[in-house]
Amino acid sequence: MKKKIAPILSLAFMIVLSSCGNSGNTGAVTEKAIASPAQNAAQEPAAYDPKRGEGKFDETNVKLEAPDAARAGQGKAIAQTKCFSCHKTTTEKLVGPGWKGVTERRAPHWILNFITNPDPMIDKDPQVQAQLELCLVRMPNQNLSEDEARSILEFMRQNDGAK
Repeated sequence: MKKKIAPILSLAFMIVLSSCGNSGNTGAVTEKAIASPAQNAAQEPAAYDPKRGEGKFDETNVKLEAPDAARAGQGKAIAQTKCFSCHKTTTEKLVGPGWKGVTERRAPHWILNFITNPDPMIDKDPQVQAQLELCLVRMPNQNLSEDEARSILEFMRQNDGAK
């Protein structure tokens, strides 16, 4: 029985190898197109801006205004549901890092990109990766809307004493 299986496996292996051959530029484009975002980032490390993060927010579409207590209250309510099982409002680490001082360490658009789009940033951002080594748990995507994320940012600003 073993003698019959070996030739069949060899033939199957040769068929698989021949189907993987490069037929010109089309194959290279296909491979890049199906590569994961993390693989693309590894190939193009200069494309990632650690000051901006990855997502739709940047300096042009995030403008901070005077603190908004009502919006901060909404952000606190959202955070109590979606964030406080892993984060504290102090510097103390729970599962994730404490939030105190985060708006002083990070740009607002970076925070918004991270809380709305955590997976690509965990894969690319060197400081987030260093934090992951300390926390050992990837932040799950909470599927925050833009409005929810902005409210949480406002709560973070209030928590840091923004005036």
